[in-house]
Amino acid sequence: MASFLYRLGRLAFRRRRLVALIWVALLALAGFGAASAPAATSSSFSVPGTEAQKAFDLLEERFPGGSADGATARVVFKAPSGKKMTDPGPKAEVTGAVAALKSGSGQVASVTDPYMAQAVSKDGSTAYVSVTYKVGSMELTDDTLHALKETGERARSTGLTVETGGDALQAAPETGAGEIIGVVIAGVVLAVTFGSLIAAGLPLLTALVGVGIGISTITALAAVFDLGTTTSTLAMMIGLAVGIDYALFIVSRYRAELTGGREKEEAAGRAVGTAGSAVVFAGLTVVIALVGLAVADIPLLTKMGFAAAGTVVIAVLIALTLIPALLGFAGDRVLGRKARHGKAVSDKTNVGARWARLVLRHPVAVLLVGVVGLGAIAVPAASLEVGLPDDGSQPVSTTQRKAYDLLSDGFGPGFNGPLLVVVDGDRAEADRAVELMRNLDGAAAVTAPTFNKAGDTATITVIPKDRPSSLATEDLVHEIRDKSSDNVYVTGATALNTDFSQKMSDALLPYLALVVGLAFLLLMVVFRSVLVPLKAALGFLLSVVAALGAVVAVFQWGWLGSLFGVEQTGPIMSMMPIFMIGVVFGLAMDYEVFLVTRMREAFVHGQRPEEAIVTGFRHSARVVIAAAVIMIAVFAGFIGSSEQMIKMIGFGLAIAVFFDAFIVRMAIVPAVLALLGRRAWWLPRWLDRTLPNVDVEGEQLNKELSQSPGGSDEDRKLIPV
Repeated sequence: MASFLYRLGRLAFRRRRLVALIWVALLALAGFGAASAPAATSSSFSVPGTEAQKAFDLLEERFPGGSADGATARVVFKAPSGKKMTDPGPKAEVTGAVAALKSGSGQVASVTDPYMAQAVSKDGSTAYVSVTYKVGSMELTDDTLHALKETGERARSTGLTVETGGDALQAAPETGAGEIIGVVIAGVVLAVTFGSLIAAGLPLLTALVGVGIGISTITALAAVFDLGTTTSTLAMMIGLAVGIDYALFIVSRYRAELTGGREKEEAAGRAVGTAGSAVVFAGLTVVIALVGLAVADIPLLTKMGFAAAGTVVIAVLIALTLIPALLGFAGDRVLGRKARHGKAVSDKTNVGARWARLVLRHPVAVLLVGVVGLGAIAVPAASLEVGLPDDGSQPVSTTQRKAYDLLSDGFGPGFNGPLLVVVDGDRAEADRAVELMRNLDGAAAVTAPTFNKAGDTATITVIPKDRPSSLATEDLVHEIRDKSSDNVYVTGATALNTDFSQKMSDALLPYLALVVGLAFLLLMVVFRSVLVPLKAALGFLLSVVAALGAVVAVFQWGWLGSLFGVEQTGPIMSMMPIFMIGVVFGLAMDYEVFLVTRMREAFVHGQRPEEAIVTGFRHSARVVIAAAVIMIAVFAGFIGSSEQMIKMIGFGLAIAVFFDAFIVRMAIVPAVLALLGRRAWWLPRWLDRTLPNVDVEGEQLNKELSQSPGGSDEDRKLIPV
């Protein structure tokens, strides 16, 4: 592989104008596709094989035109102090609002009158109007949304408090300036690392090109593949991070080759052939981990994984082709001023080498501090509760959150997440179901059954006593299912979220086994060792569990919640554990490959195990730390998002990268390797003969170059940064 990439790097350098033109054309084509593509419809949320999904499908079949999956809204009214919603004035305003909503848009399927639907609180202070639409939230027109908002404005002018909730108001998450700050920090880190603005700008430029192509492509295909807004946000998050990092590794290797006296084209070829090989492997691990999210059999998660994997593939291709092309345009300017004038300082005693020697002097102490520290941070993970965020997790300034709080105060928290029970049977069957559910402790109210025209299917609404994301409501869902007959199904957003959480929990262990097993096999191929991959996999598990512990402490327990903008604690997003495993696995393997391949190469060339560790840190630690800081900055930029799910993912990934890069790879890895000594690189002979040689370090390339005309002894020392 290294030999092929060496030739590719030289070709891209030599034909740099053509390569740059091709990537600019691809960016323009993707942008044109995004601009001309039809608007994406609402991204459907389905959980195949679950009871809630079966009930939704049954509703579509037995209640045609019922808009079971259409957008919904709740307009909540509260009377001024000393008045009631049943007074003539407020009642007239609400009645007028109901009429205005019915006539305000052709997309409205139904509007309930609170005075006929018993949607007025017992104390008379609060009432709500339920609106159901024929289409999903992303398909609602501006006129429809304007009519919904205008209804509230008119009622407010009479002194009523009016707020609106529901998914009809769903919008793309506002991420603010967080990502821009993350990119700026990345630029500063690159400038400090390279000492050259040109060298610092190249990874940023190519990462933005890659993300631009990826996000534009996702936007262009959103309507075809039913992709939601979260899909592109996560793809941008992953694409920016790996795009900058992969380019960083290639540019760093190119600079090392130039300072070693190589010609520019030769340096580009060698950089792509060596560091590029590690980029391909690292990118492959990230792609496999993201695509492997399909194991959960959740369409939403599968689409997120494939979209993010696509941006990673683009980042790898750009690092292998566009980076060497741009290096051809940059010339010597990628070097710092001192290096250009022949004043480069030896790195034999740099910070990385000094840190490695410190760890080698106290390996047991470093190992204990690292493992015990991460273990302590991981303790909250034992109390992990999973669920999906609702309007109660929205910022308190939003109308959705205000509507949620008004309903909770007036009717009880369960009104924010009613359960929809579907009975596939006659009236007697439905009446038995109603009687059973009215005797359950967790049910605050149960409505009379509503039948379809054929009279063979009924719907019943159950109002839980607790909020939608609580364990008590989840227990109520399970209790109804356990005590009811087989033709009674519980659905609705709350039940669907419960089923989703359960399915994610069931998929966690198989996915974890897949990822860890894959990590072990791939690293065994790369490092020709058994213990090094085992150490890498265990370190990865430690960093992931510690990161989950931090997420639980902040978002579930509320520790330091105000610092990260957490206004409402609650269960951790259901897909968070499995998503973190997938992404962190790929990133952890990045650091492992770039750091440990240098150690293995030094060991193969005759250095003692301790010397090889120091050599690896001398050449790679600075670049790995820079890459980690960049990823942390990019991920942390998403903590400022108004969307709780994006905020949680940004925090989780940022803290996971910090733990894995700075504690596991920089401290625990050298400590373990120091204690293992030569045994770290042991591999049974029969396994050595069986495993394929992927030549990630470029050993075969070294031999080819040393045997070719112009080869030298220096070629035998060629190793990646």
